[in-house]
Amino acid sequence: MGKFVTNGASLRCSFGTTPCSLVVTDASRPKCGNMLMATINDMIPSTNIPTFGMCMTTSNPQVATATSAALGTLTPQPCVPAITAPWAPGSALMKVKGSPALTDSCTCSCMWSGVISVQNPGNSARATVK
Repeated sequence: MGKFVTNGASLRCSFGTTPCSLVVTDASRPKCGNMLMATINDMIPSTNIPTFGMCMTTSNPQVATATSAALGTLTPQPCVPAITAPWAPGSALMKVKGSPALTDSCTCSCMWSGVISVQNPGNSARATVK
């Protein structure tokens, strides 16, 4: 199994130009490595998942329009994540306030075809049961 993901974890989108940091907003969550633990439901755009800089997929209508105006030259536009579902698969071993804990093997998807993954979980605790 992977590692538990915590507040401040580094995330990457397959069509974004820069990584961002996960934001866990529920201060009553348990901590792992002195950081708030994340769950599969920490996927709200702008609240939990900020921008990835610029979006580089023509699946995004803003990018498609700008690229068309530039006569087919890919023209990235500001990233505004549009998450379609919670992170998956989540931890089968640990629940945090009723939701599966987020691990660094989880991904979630953006409506514009991007796959969001965890680059650095924010701590080193393994998602295992002893």
